[in-house]
Amino acid sequence: MSRIGKKAVSVPQGVQASVEGQTVTAKGPKGQLAVRLDDEVLVVLNDNEIKVDPRDNSKDARSKWGMSRTLVQNILTGVTSGFERRLEITGVGYRAQVQGQALNLALGYSHDVAYPIPEGIQIVCPRPTEIVITGIDKQKVGQVAAEIREYRAPEPYKGKGVKYAGEFIFRKEGKKK
Repeated sequence: MSRIGKKAVSVPQGVQASVEGQTVTAKGPKGQLAVRLDDEVLVVLNDNEIKVDPRDNSKDARSKWGMSRTLVQNILTGVTSGFERRLEITGVGYRAQVQGQALNLALGYSHDVAYPIPEGIQIVCPRPTEIVITGIDKQKVGQVAAEIREYRAPEPYKGKGVKYAGEFIFRKEGKKK
């Protein structure tokens, strides 16, 4: 049984939430988001709470119950405060900077990598070795961070590359003479 699914999601102050069939829509100070939930779960809006329940006691319905509740929580959090991912760049000459609608990355290749910034995402580089990705859609913020990290994932010998802030890179010992 889902333990997280049992909790009702409270709608924060200043957010308008509506449920139409299986679609939950939230409009807040940062923007508007909607999520379509699976038919195996039942969504109800009462007072200032959104309650998600499985339609029946099948294993499929119960497995989608907690995830559906988390998706609703994520859109409500997104329209109120948004989401943020931080990336750190390690390596001599490795740097990043935002130019217009593109993020230019110098990652040791013979050319700079130009990553086009998707709509709904803001990227800021407070330092040349730090990238801050913000947006209201948690999935999109995480996907952009993963795509940027993919250009030069951190290697285990010197730790050079793009990594998430706070990520631990397991280091290996090099060759011995």
